[in-house]
Amino acid sequence: MASKRLHGPRRPARRRDARTGKGGSRFALRSVAGQVFLLQLAILLLLVVAATLILTWRAHQADIRNAREQAHACAGAVAATPSTAAALRSPDPTAGLQPLSLRATRACGVDFVTVLDRSGVRLSDPVPRLIGTRASGDFSRALDGKAYTEKYHGEPTDSARAVVPVRGADGQVIGIVTAGVDLSTVAAQLDDELPWVTAGAAVALLLAGGGAALVSRRLGRQTHGLGAAEVTRMYEHHDAVLHAVREGVLVLDGERRLLLANDEAQRLLNLPEKALGRPVGALGLDPGVGDLLASGRAADDEVHAVGERLLAVNQRPTGHGDGPAGTVATFRDTTELREIAGQAEGAAQRLDLLYTAGLRIGTSLDVVRTAEELADVTVPRFADVTTIDLLDPVIDGREPLPGPATARRVALRSAGSAHPLEDVGSRPRVPPVAVDDEGETVTVFEPDLAAADEWRATDPERAERILAAGFHSRITVPMRARGTVFGLAGFWRRDQQPFQPEDLASAEELVTRTAVCVDNARRYAREHSMAVTLQRSLLPGRLPEQNAVDAAYRYLPAQAGVGGDWFDVIPLPGARVALVVGDVVGHGLHAAATMGRLRTAVHNFSSLDLPPDELLAHLDELVARIDQDPTRGADTEPVTGATVLYALYDPTSGRCHLARAGHPPPVLARPDGTTTVLEAPANLPLGLGTSPFEMREVTLPEGSRLVLYTDGLIRMRGRDLDERIDLLRSAVGHVHDAPEETCTAALEALLPDRSLSDRDDIALLVARTSKLPPDRVAEWDVPMDPEAVAPVRAACVRQMTAWGLGETAFTVELILSELITNAVRHGAPPVTVRLLRDRYLTCEVSDASSTAPHLRRATSADEGGRGLFLIAQLAQHWGTRYGPHGKTIWAELPLSDSPDDAPV
Repeated sequence: MASKRLHGPRRPARRRDARTGKGGSRFALRSVAGQVFLLQLAILLLLVVAATLILTWRAHQADIRNAREQAHACAGAVAATPSTAAALRSPDPTAGLQPLSLRATRACGVDFVTVLDRSGVRLSDPVPRLIGTRASGDFSRALDGKAYTEKYHGEPTDSARAVVPVRGADGQVIGIVTAGVDLSTVAAQLDDELPWVTAGAAVALLLAGGGAALVSRRLGRQTHGLGAAEVTRMYEHHDAVLHAVREGVLVLDGERRLLLANDEAQRLLNLPEKALGRPVGALGLDPGVGDLLASGRAADDEVHAVGERLLAVNQRPTGHGDGPAGTVATFRDTTELREIAGQAEGAAQRLDLLYTAGLRIGTSLDVVRTAEELADVTVPRFADVTTIDLLDPVIDGREPLPGPATARRVALRSAGSAHPLEDVGSRPRVPPVAVDDEGETVTVFEPDLAAADEWRATDPERAERILAAGFHSRITVPMRARGTVFGLAGFWRRDQQPFQPEDLASAEELVTRTAVCVDNARRYAREHSMAVTLQRSLLPGRLPEQNAVDAAYRYLPAQAGVGGDWFDVIPLPGARVALVVGDVVGHGLHAAATMGRLRTAVHNFSSLDLPPDELLAHLDELVARIDQDPTRGADTEPVTGATVLYALYDPTSGRCHLARAGHPPPVLARPDGTTTVLEAPANLPLGLGTSPFEMREVTLPEGSRLVLYTDGLIRMRGRDLDERIDLLRSAVGHVHDAPEETCTAALEALLPDRSLSDRDDIALLVARTSKLPPDRVAEWDVPMDPEAVAPVRAACVRQMTAWGLGETAFTVELILSELITNAVRHGAPPVTVRLLRDRYLTCEVSDASSTAPHLRRATSADEGGRGLFLIAQLAQHWGTRYGPHGKTIWAELPLSDSPDDAPV
């Protein structure tokens, strides 16, 4: 059998000589040599024809070029002849020019010489009937004094002509000389040259054809006259013997030298490099096999030991008939120990796979990443393709409910080329599951996919594509933990050996370990989602509307979990605004809940119109009470370590009051591009209660940007804090940046170089200040005289009318009358009245007394006590705030519905 393979396929009997058995004509057209000859001949013919056409075209172009040059020389000579200019200026130009043109035509060897006047009318021409007619063409270039050649189409014939101007004694163009050669004359010249070109092409074709015939004849001898299909078949058989056949094959010549050894023979006999051409005795083979090959005798399934292998050897002589003498030997491994060794190796590989899975699966508390880790571990060590499908509730961190649920593919790994399996994110349609009698999902083992029918039912078309791609076996294991199925893991093979029953235990062990990790990740994701939802609900959904600042913010939670950073923008009476940024040390639900309590407290204290230092003092007392709450558990961490920065900005004056409790100082970016750190007194964090809080007052230019942040933005291990603050100042110092752009610039500058260990919550708040225009503020001083109330009240009404708020003037008049009267009667000087027109109309009456009025219901017998009740009924909001030099009672009213008075 081996000798037949090496001799190649038999040629058809009709192509062999009946007496000698030799092949037929080696130059037949069906042979490789004949086909190569025909291809060469076709290429040569194409090249010769192309070369002939090119030479003919180039010769024709050369003839036309020569004709133009000849005509140009002739026309130039005639134009330069003095008699030509003299004849043009004579009374009868034709009489002098016609003989001259005819002589020049004969002398120059051109077909015509014609003289034209400046209008292009022929004064002489070889065809007399054309004299006096206008020549075709544009002679403007000649009239400009330029000589040129062109291809001319017109009477009497098409030609290549030259046009040369004739100049008088004064240098002016007085006429035109044209000379040319008819294109028919040029074609006649080409007809004379064409036979020589054709003869040369024929000679070149014969010489090239003879060379191709010699080459093809030599190729025919080397290929023995075989056809293309037979040569291809011989190469395929030869390649199969060398690389694909799982039997070793050796071919030796008559002198026992090695002519051919396939891959399997080199592996079984452990042949040295460059073994071809060497004698058998020099190959270092084991004595038994070496002696058999050196003897050349025939052998049938002789068993010889080669190293640790037992090989069955067959040997046959070659050279029957006219073939070369030699032998062909085949080798087959019959070692039964291979299977046992393979089983032991497989068991060791499975143990190593499980050990690796224990190290690499479950490294993160992420459901999808855990599934991907299982796929990474099993491909290609256990399967060629691994797919992981999880139920939607599991992916979202929820508990799977009884009943049908949809699954989504979250992981897929492949060790080979493209495959027809559904990709990540798809909803797999082929059901890889089975259910036992108790309704439990069980493992599916299909060692031969082609023989299994159930898995094709849902999507037969895709199933056929899977088989066509070479997949032959599969194991599908339900991912189950604590009695709940989370999804399915599918292991597919196409390049490896089919799955064996012992692979089931490994697959189930891998999936069981992964299921426990997925369940842990799912539970963590659920708790984390709850904590994030709680934290998000405690943070502001959007910034409130106000005109004092244009604000933007960024909030980035820590990757480690939920934190306690927060921020706030709180509108206050008098068009003012409070900016707050705080941080509760720690992460988790406790930090988020504490943050919510502190944020609520800041809102409540802000509604009391407290200055920043007093507000922080109240907040500090609240934190101390929270830490001392007896209902707190023993494992609950104290709130000590919470920091806060509170800034109060007044757009009427541009003044900002700052106070901070252990918080990083804000950065101020002025409109001119300069930046500075507002070093307000640091104070201690909340909850320590060991010192009073201090406040700083600063005046902010309009258009300044105040940058408030938590320490998660600037703190980084191994980096100086001042360096990080300088980096922040540089990032926010762009003059024309809006708050949104400033937030983006700050994060882009400070986040990229942070490591995972540095990741903390980040709250960033940027506020660009505005000032209330002076024409929206009106203020009066009130003497301590009850009679002064009426003039001030009248002035307020006039200001209301000037603002276009006449509809609200009566209400404002009632409120101010009551407030001013109370201040004059019960307060202390000085008394001032101020009106602010912003999103609301604010009426303020201030005096130096710290005594506050109280709202009460007067009885029918009381003479007073109804003023504040009336104000509470008329105003939208009202209240009292205290300052270092007295108090201010304010009331807010909505503006009218006029478009000009709408809030801005």
